[in-house]
Amino acid sequence: MSEDGLTHTYKLRKDVKWTNGDPVTAHDFAYAWQRIFRKKGSYYYMFADGIASIEGAQELSDKIDAGEELTDDDLNSMGVKVNDDYTLEVKTTVRVLFLDELLAFPPFYSINEKLAEKQENKYGKSAKTILENGAFTMTNWEPGSVAEFEKNESYYDQKHVKLNKLVMKLVQEPKVAVQAFEAGETDYAPINSDLVDKYKDDEAFKQGYDGFLFYISVNFQNGDLANLNVGKAISLAINRKDLCENVLKDGSQVAGGFIPFGLATSPDGVDFRKDSGNFTSYDKKKAQESLDEGLKELGKEQITLRITYGTDESPMDVFATYLQNALSKLDGIKVEMVATTKQDRIYNKQKMVILI
Repeated sequence: MSEDGLTHTYKLRKDVKWTNGDPVTAHDFAYAWQRIFRKKGSYYYMFADGIASIEGAQELSDKIDAGEELTDDDLNSMGVKVNDDYTLEVKTTVRVLFLDELLAFPPFYSINEKLAEKQENKYGKSAKTILENGAFTMTNWEPGSVAEFEKNESYYDQKHVKLNKLVMKLVQEPKVAVQAFEAGETDYAPINSDLVDKYKDDEAFKQGYDGFLFYISVNFQNGDLANLNVGKAISLAINRKDLCENVLKDGSQVAGGFIPFGLATSPDGVDFRKDSGNFTSYDKKKAQESLDEGLKELGKEQITLRITYGTDESPMDVFATYLQNALSKLDGIKVEMVATTKQDRIYNKQKMVILI
């Protein structure tokens, strides 16, 4: 990293190869990062200001959002430079001290340009239209059913890979996954809240923290939700402790703020959440008082809120139902539920009132 923290220079390993024998080079990263903008991928915003903050990425993002087509000159304006085959230079608009960790997120992965251009829109849609450079190679993929992988013998560190084969059964209902686990057909089965009580005393039952923070995304273009007191009422109406302990029952913890417990510590070793205090609480009486004040300011007796959630992204359906029940207990709010898919929810977020 440069002294001002704005230039990050990455030296790539020279012993990493794609499964077709091509070396993995800095060009593969530069190509992949431009491609996500060219294809208007779901996560291009990750490159822009406030996240990776790569030079030029915000301008590219703005053009996509405005419906403009990107030119090669536009893409080449992004702060990503190939100094040589194994040196990638990344320039950011501000100091991004977590950039190294951020680059482990899939949108920043390298892509083999030769294969991607040959496959065009078929790239990445089957086991035959993707190349790997990691520990495993995909041998079979039946969308919505199963994905199969085998050990990549050309992986630079393959001697430390313990598995020879990995089979992932996709989009399985928890009850079906448990049946497969009990029958010895699988080695791992994630379960949902409905099954926790049944299996919590089983020796195979394990709990561990995942890096997720669940939150409500509010459409402030809706005048009712732009009202501060209405927002307070919504937050105060949610009993997060009850949701975690009696509904999810999976070890989830109450989020006292946008940065949850256990994510970061101060130089003195104090957890950020403890150091910064909590910003959420449950108080139905205060929630009603805030809502009454908000309705008065809006000149309305009642407002209608739509909760949009993806039925294919558990436990979103549980959150949505819980939120519906919580808000329906307040006098002056009518709740409408909108069930959709995750992809539709993301792409249509600007039209929605509340997203889970």
